[in-house]
Amino acid sequence: MLIHSVVQVPAASLSSNSPIGEEHGTAFLRNRPPLLAPSSLMVRTAMRISRARWFTFSRRVFHYQNGSRSNRGSNPFNSSSWMMLEFVALLLQICSTTFTLAISKAEKPVWPVRIWIFGYNTGCVLSLLLLHGRYRQLNATQGDDSGLPDLEQQGGSEESRDSHLMNKCQTSLELFSAIWFVMGNVWVFDSRFGSYHRAPKLHVLCVSLLAWTALSYLFPFLLFLLLCCCVPLISTAIGYNISAGSAERGASDDQISRLPSRRYKAADTKSEFHSSADRDPAVASAEDLECCICLAKYKDREEVRRLPCSHMFHLECADQWLRIISCCPLCKQELEK
Repeated sequence: MLIHSVVQVPAASLSSNSPIGEEHGTAFLRNRPPLLAPSSLMVRTAMRISRARWFTFSRRVFHYQNGSRSNRGSNPFNSSSWMMLEFVALLLQICSTTFTLAISKAEKPVWPVRIWIFGYNTGCVLSLLLLHGRYRQLNATQGDDSGLPDLEQQGGSEESRDSHLMNKCQTSLELFSAIWFVMGNVWVFDSRFGSYHRAPKLHVLCVSLLAWTALSYLFPFLLFLLLCCCVPLISTAIGYNISAGSAERGASDDQISRLPSRRYKAADTKSEFHSSADRDPAVASAEDLECCICLAKYKDREEVRRLPCSHMFHLECADQWLRIISCCPLCKQELEK
């Protein structure tokens, strides 16, 4: 997006029938300072970044955390790729803490940092259990799409109870991690004692774990800084909208054909499309009464298509939209390649 300077000239003097207006317009174009043409390499780099998977995922996370409940779509942290990254990170932390505790038995720190490391390790193990529960719940949700219709309501209620229990456990674990993080900072960075000289391996491990936890807490702020400050400034400087670049290409017919479609049935709307526990049922049911693309209400036995983010539209409306822009009209989640 290029920014041009505007000079205000009286409207009468810029009339197309006035020679003075033509002189003013010619002088304005001639005396305007030339814009700095961006390098083609910079534009190509920006285009690659806008279509990169990590940038698309960052936009999904930001929209999910800051958007309204009715159109934020599915949780991006419940994707299989992110769960795999979480599993690897937790496994590395458990292995590193266990190995460091094994080789530092002779060290005698001032503060009981071994207790802190053991508590941190316990939190990682509990996070692994919650991750396993989320993965099983994701597979169960995907498997319910091909299940029998008369069992979907019962399966949705059981899934809702499991999700509620997992959310409570996740909240409790996050509260414990925050308290444990504060205790670790007090014990490790206490300037009255030289803990590094008495227990160098344990001290380095604790500092590394505290830095990783601080980076995790700073993730929302860093994401806001990237998408709301850095990206607009870079887009203005090079004349290319990075935020819209990832949605410029439409989806192929093969991608669209892989999306699930069915006949709309008003009686089964709530049980078919709103079994997810993190969406507001009242808002969601009102949203699914009409297509958000053509703004027409659904009719019984009418063909509809559901996107990976669980938003539903008319079959023809969704196909025409996706051929132009390969993302959801509401939550902007892109289709998988």
